[in-house]
Amino acid sequence: MKTFNVPVIYRSPLISAIKNQRKQQDRMKKDFTPTELDFGPLRILLARHFGFCYGVENAIEIAFKTVDENPDKRIFLLSEMIHNPHVNNDLLDRGVQFIMDTSGNQLVPWESLQPDDIVIIPAFGTTLETEQQLASLGIEPLKYNTTCPFVERVWNKADQIGKKNYTVIVHGKPKHEETRATFSHSASGTPTIVVKDIKEAALLAEFITGQRTPDEFNALFKGQYSPGFNPATDLQRVGVVNQTTMLATETQAIADYIRQVMMTHFHLTEATAGERFADTRDTLCYATNDNQTAVTGMLQESADLAIVVGGYNSSNTSHLVELCEEKLPTYFISSPEKMLSAKAINHWDFHHKEEINAGSFLPEKEKVTILLTSGASCPDALVEGVIRRLLSFYQLEHKADEMAIID
Repeated sequence: MKTFNVPVIYRSPLISAIKNQRKQQDRMKKDFTPTELDFGPLRILLARHFGFCYGVENAIEIAFKTVDENPDKRIFLLSEMIHNPHVNNDLLDRGVQFIMDTSGNQLVPWESLQPDDIVIIPAFGTTLETEQQLASLGIEPLKYNTTCPFVERVWNKADQIGKKNYTVIVHGKPKHEETRATFSHSASGTPTIVVKDIKEAALLAEFITGQRTPDEFNALFKGQYSPGFNPATDLQRVGVVNQTTMLATETQAIADYIRQVMMTHFHLTEATAGERFADTRDTLCYATNDNQTAVTGMLQESADLAIVVGGYNSSNTSHLVELCEEKLPTYFISSPEKMLSAKAINHWDFHHKEEINAGSFLPEKEKVTILLTSGASCPDALVEGVIRRLLSFYQLEHKADEMAIID
């Protein structure tokens, strides 16, 4: 796989050494057991896969290279480059301005942009409407495009099934930048609707089967379907794609559920299911799959707690937290500094969208075991920082420099 020129501040020699050793031992990526880092009273189990993915490194390389090569130009990002505050703040510090926030609210008026301004499209991609807006201002919309190739793959899949007269169901968070972009691209060619979870998929199924009347549709799916969407006619043939960072098991459950609904309602067999349900297969990116599978493997081990590092608005990171929460006390932090002491930690409650303080998060016992992972937009340097911060609570920070990896 291609390597990227990512600023050294995001790298970690320690984490790179661990990842390289695991890669040498497991080139086919079949071993999802964690890496054990044993420091005596503190034992850290580090997920097999975590941190920057292909799309994130690609976006960072393009963005920082663009800034370096254009010192005399105004440079804008449509919105956050990725969902990591450290990377976004570094770009802001270098003079980059964000045109919109993550919800699509305007921060810089379109009319203030000039044809010679540089506008970077973030890793999530953008809508066709935004591309047209940029073009109308004389700005070439795709000249500085960092859209993740795996996001574009979803767009291509939606386009393929749309051309075969299937309606596209997008499993995603309706307000997420990537989902908004995917929805825009898909809706330009075929009826499209977004469902955020299995509950909404079940609601949609009631329109497929006629249990609900079309006049209820707008209230239940307001803002989540393409113009002119008609549930009476547009749910006869469907296919499911997803936001690339969703929970893999939930996407699969939604696809399986909708497929079964179509088969039952239209009296199909396994051989004829394709007449009504498009075989889109999984459209999650490789990093989302690997990171989630690595967490599942990590959770097979006994531990006292889990720490997940990443941006609080990062979708892929929040799903890692979800998985960990099913088994262990879990702390979602954006940086090592959130661990105030062995007795206090500020962590993100993504269910209620607020940062809360917890006391005595490290249990008082002879040996503490912690599961550790991070999201696909989190720099490895932050993960090393978390390890060092944890070691400092045991007066063992020097151990990070002489770490022994125990297989």
